[in-house]
Amino acid sequence: MKQKFIISIDQSTQGTKALLFDGCGKLLAREDQAHRQLVNAQGWVSHDLREIADNTVRAVGLLMEKNGVSPAQIVAVGISNQRETTAMWDRGSGDPLADAVVWQCGRAGSIVRDIAKRGFDSIIKEKTGIPLSAYFPAAKMAWLLGQEEGLTERAGRGEICLGTIDSWLIWQLTQEHAFKTDYSNASRTQLMNLKTLAWDEELAGIFGIPMECLAQICDSDAVYGHTTMNGLFEKPVPICGVLGDSHAALFGQGCLQPGMSKATYGTGSSLMMNIGGQPIPSSHGVVTSLAWKRKGRVDYVLEGNLNYTGAVITWLKKDVGLIGSAGETESLATAANPADRTYLVPAFTGLGAPYWDESAAASLSGMTRVTGKAEIVRAALDCIAYQITDLVLAMEQDTGIPMRELRVDGGPARNRYLMQFQSDISGKTLKIPQAEELSGIGAAYMAGISAGLYSEEELFSGWEGSIFTPSMDVNVRREKLNGWKKAVAGVLDHT
Repeated sequence: MKQKFIISIDQSTQGTKALLFDGCGKLLAREDQAHRQLVNAQGWVSHDLREIADNTVRAVGLLMEKNGVSPAQIVAVGISNQRETTAMWDRGSGDPLADAVVWQCGRAGSIVRDIAKRGFDSIIKEKTGIPLSAYFPAAKMAWLLGQEEGLTERAGRGEICLGTIDSWLIWQLTQEHAFKTDYSNASRTQLMNLKTLAWDEELAGIFGIPMECLAQICDSDAVYGHTTMNGLFEKPVPICGVLGDSHAALFGQGCLQPGMSKATYGTGSSLMMNIGGQPIPSSHGVVTSLAWKRKGRVDYVLEGNLNYTGAVITWLKKDVGLIGSAGETESLATAANPADRTYLVPAFTGLGAPYWDESAAASLSGMTRVTGKAEIVRAALDCIAYQITDLVLAMEQDTGIPMRELRVDGGPARNRYLMQFQSDISGKTLKIPQAEELSGIGAAYMAGISAGLYSEEELFSGWEGSIFTPSMDVNVRREKLNGWKKAVAGVLDHT
């Protein structure tokens, strides 16, 4: 009998990965295709949708070719995607009607401010669990529809599709041209009601988005359609596992029970806590979303999102030229003067959770005459850990559940200085799995379980990886956290 495989597509902010998994859920190989970051003079961040779709097929083709995989051996495809990035395309032709508006982009800020002035911010938070913000797709969709006369009318006639990157890829890849999204992605749009688990007509009306242009919401382990990957496969195979990237990482980390938590470090970062089958509203600046709906059952999460974590390292390299590669940061931070009290607050496009201040500007404070490159690089790493710790404390306050451990993934998790400082400053044990591609793993596991190739018990029965435990003196920790809070207060003060 031929060996069977799952292909997982991890479509992220910087590029698209195709990952190959065997019949036991082991990651065998990956293939990467980067796409352009389109940034204009106003600082708007966009992606070319056609480039993303073409790169997805190209990555899968190269993956199969390099690893000698026969199309007949592919059982199913899973998808994890960059969340909140918003796409608009023609329902008839499938052609993009604009570049995608990337999650980082705040161009819809004026729309959000207008909605707030009209007094709708509280009902949006109540129904969606998410504070009104240009970060989320609803405002981005409204902005896209406002760029050309007649688009809203066309959307109302069902001629236009508005959705997140999962729905764009599902449309492009499936023979059925299925227009679908999963519950995890839908819960992040500010258009889905967390209680009814459906698009909310009142919310859509507030943003001026016709219901006819929104995708069908499906369980994360549903069959979304069938794909030949534009002719790469001999026979169509099901796409049957779809999750937003952070939700996929939560699943890949095995955080299936209430109280289990993970942090994904990427361009931005996400901290998630599984809170079980009932939503818990947040009063401490994080948001309530769906983890997923699978096997007909919903799990909710508390989540906090940070705009600039791994992107701070990119800023160090590309914008200020302090480092030649991300790998240099660990040794520089370790060599920095322990007495230095420099803080970087990376509010380059405002601050996300738990502060939600889109007008905040970045700051570098506390420097002295002897502050140098190493100290600034360390401050950049430290700010990642400080931001995550803000979210940990907020979730503990909302739930009353102490977070005993934090499961961690993403590229920056390889930085040992950062991981030890994260453990120290948060006071939590960090567990970092040996596998690194947790978003892709989560989508593969969801698809493989749905297709009947994997069992949940086999996938999550063991754990291998690294553990970091807190070793910082409690008084030093308190002093550092107080310094961070003062630095944040400085950027929140617009007087």
